Amino acid sequence: MRKILLSAVLGLGVISAPAAYAGNIVETAQEAGVFNTLLAAAGAAGLAGALADGENLTVFAPTDEAFAALPAGTVETLLKPENKQQLIDILSYHVLPRKFTSNMLPGRTIHVKTIKQGGDILLAVGVENGSVMIDDAKVITADIMADNGVIHVIDKVILPSD
Repeated sequence: MRKILLSAVLGLGVISAPAAYAGNIVETAQEAGVFNTLLAAAGAAGLAGALADGENLTVFAPTDEAFAALPAGTVETLLKPENKQQLIDILSYHVLPRKFTSNMLPGRTIHVKTIKQGGDILLAVGVENGSVMIDDAKVITADIMADNGVIHVIDKVILPSD
C-alpha cells in the first residue's frame, strides 16, 4: 500500500502513516507499526473492538516509546487480568467520543470530554510553547485519518487525575 509521511503539528517530527482512509482506527494503528503496546493493551482491556467499530472517534495514541518510558513493570502490571478496570480507565482517557482534528483547535486551552466512564472526565487541549499539548503530553503527529475517526500521536501516556 502506498504510504505518505504526515508531518506533525508545527513541524514536530513525522510518523509514516497509510494514505487516506486505510481502514478503521485499529487497522490504521497496526499499519503505522509504532502502537504495538497500545494495541496489546486495548486488546487486554476489551476495547479493540470499540476502537475498530466505533464512529467518529479521536484517539490520542501514545507510541511504544511512550509506554516504555513508564516506570519499569507498569505495563506488565496493567496487563494482568486483575487490573483490567484500571487499564480500561487509562485507555479510555485517551479517546474522545467525537472526531477532533487539529484545525478545530482554538487559540486557547479547552477541555474536552473523554469516553472514560464515571462522569465528566476532561482533557486539557491547547498550545503551549508552540506545541499542541493534551494534558502534559505533546502531539508529535496530528490528523492521521481512519475511516472511523482520527489518531493524534502523543509522546507520553496520559493518566487521569484523581
